[in-house]
Amino acid sequence: MKVYSKYKGIIMIIISAFCFALMNMFVRLSGDLPTAEKAFFRNFVAFIFALVIMIKNRESFHFQKRNLPLLIGRSLAGTLGILGNFYAVSNMKVLGDASILNKMSPFFAVLFSLIFLRERLKVTQVLILTGAFIGAMFVVKPSFTNADLFASLCGFGGGIAAGAAYAMVRALGKRGENGAFIVLFFSGFSCLALLPLIIVNFKMFSVYQLCILLLAGLSAAGGQFAITAAYTYAPAREISIYDYSQIIFASALGFFAFGDIPDLYSVAGYLIIVVMALVMFLYNNNILKKANES
Repeated sequence: MKVYSKYKGIIMIIISAFCFALMNMFVRLSGDLPTAEKAFFRNFVAFIFALVIMIKNRESFHFQKRNLPLLIGRSLAGTLGILGNFYAVSNMKVLGDASILNKMSPFFAVLFSLIFLRERLKVTQVLILTGAFIGAMFVVKPSFTNADLFASLCGFGGGIAAGAAYAMVRALGKRGENGAFIVLFFSGFSCLALLPLIIVNFKMFSVYQLCILLLAGLSAAGGQFAITAAYTYAPAREISIYDYSQIIFASALGFFAFGDIPDLYSVAGYLIIVVMALVMFLYNNNILKKANES
């Protein structure tokens, strides 16, 4: 039964990865709309979904006052992460490059856990993080000849911000906050925070663009629900590595939808980051195995 549950978790996390790859594709297909407008629609759909779920399940909207700074910090970091990711997705030539930079977030979540969870960094973790950073630099290609440099740095910064957000979500979970409420608070906060940017730089969208943005929001919601279900079937230590299948989906969708072909440096970066993710996955499982044996 445990093995069957694990397989269901793997299937759900792969579905989640596909949904998030679809979200990135729809974000790019929405055209030259400002990044803030794209992020607003993504979070507005998530807000509605979270609100409906909380009302349906009759869950409380109450939160612990001591958790308010973490809730605000998570929401701010998450908003910056989405803005960075969406700007990279909209402006980088290769969709897979933008997706892999966003997948730096689990590595930085380890780093930010030092701050928010008082977890000590081990030498092995530092080496893995360094290796992932080197892989990201192969994708970013920091040089004045790289036309995608600014967008790449935005995507990389978005991955860092998302890592901080994930670390704070873990901290909030340990403090007993409801997961649906965390999503609701983040989505509502993000929509309100983005409104001034939208008002200042509003660009009217077509019916087509509106439909595409709603599809992006629905894809994001599907990805969020699928990844939540995945972690109810199996712990992160057993299935998290499969989340990197998003890189395969993003590269395939980028090729068929936009004719994207990553260069050799980017491919090398993909491989380094995925290998570092695999090493981190095996390392965490080994640590847990030793802890259970002792």
